[in-house]
Amino acid sequence: MNLISSLTPSLFRQMVVGFDDFFDSIDYNYRETYPPYNIRRKADDRYILEIAVAGFRRKDLDVSLDNNTLVVEGMRDTSENEYIHKGMSTRSFKRTWSLARYMEVDKADFEDGILKLELKRNLPEELKPKKIKIN
Repeated sequence: MNLISSLTPSLFRQMVVGFDDFFDSIDYNYRETYPPYNIRRKADDRYILEIAVAGFRRKDLDVSLDNNTLVVEGMRDTSENEYIHKGMSTRSFKRTWSLARYMEVDKADFEDGILKLELKRNLPEELKPKKIKIN
């Protein structure tokens, strides 16, 4: 375990000033468990975020990226249905993920109740490592 993973958000709050919004978002996202999701590494600078949204349709979902914050929202109107038993959760939700600089959503697919977002780091050319030719 490294130093960063051993520190809790409350310990970080004691050491930094002006990051209240950031830590509030960490606290919120840590407690929120719906809908469940996976994050997979596809390559060095590519990731896949899979979100289980069974019962939602494409038109019920909204994905946005603003200032390095990825937001996925699901809104479903179930008021017209009369359930005898409702065991499947289709409540509205809003999940956010803080993305590293230069991360962007490359592709979004929806199939079999899974919203799949492919993320990639798109470093500007001037920030990419360069080989220097030796004369």
